[in-house]
Amino acid sequence: MARSGVAWIAVAIVLLAGCARPRPAILPPVPARIGYEETGLASWYGNPFHGRRTASGEVYDMGEMTAAHRTLPFNTWLIVENLDNRRTVEVRVNDRGPFAGSRILDLSYGAARLLGATGPGVIPIRLRVIGGSTSGPASRDRAFAVQVGAFSAQEKALALQRELAGTGAEASVRQAEVGGRTIYRVRVGRFASSGEATATARRLARSGYAVIVVTE
Repeated sequence: MARSGVAWIAVAIVLLAGCARPRPAILPPVPARIGYEETGLASWYGNPFHGRRTASGEVYDMGEMTAAHRTLPFNTWLIVENLDNRRTVEVRVNDRGPFAGSRILDLSYGAARLLGATGPGVIPIRLRVIGGSTSGPASRDRAFAVQVGAFSAQEKALALQRELAGTGAEASVRQAEVGGRTIYRVRVGRFASSGEATATARRLARSGYAVIVVTE
């Protein structure tokens, strides 16, 4: 009987230990109300997650403009602002997380690089819901450009434009309204093919700029 009692105590301890183990809280998705905002900390993730399945079932591509959020529905589009340097980027939610500390968003490597977050690792951000997933038919008349930056402060965009002019790159600052907020995009060129835009993007990247080829 004594041995039996000891055995039951051991089982109880194991069960209690299992219940006490902290687990990440995955909350149910909340409606993606246009204009909804959050302010907090964001981190980023790349390897070894590249090529693995995300919580949405998509394969994670660290170069795409995506992010992980704990509750916003998949395919929600966000505009994310780095509060340290006023850079902005548009990302799509396709994963769940982060589950570390009080962070509110986990950015893809590509998005983090454009925000200037890969060095610090964790940055203060403001996110704003700007819409759901959007996809339309490809236009035969579309053109391509190289985006070197996007800012919420116009003076930041103009400073980058002047800096690029010093390197021989002709850049323009284009104002856009995104989710009720004004942003200023710094873009180089208008190219008829993605190949031409990619060649310019590679040249700028070799000079240390974080760039992305976009359609217009």
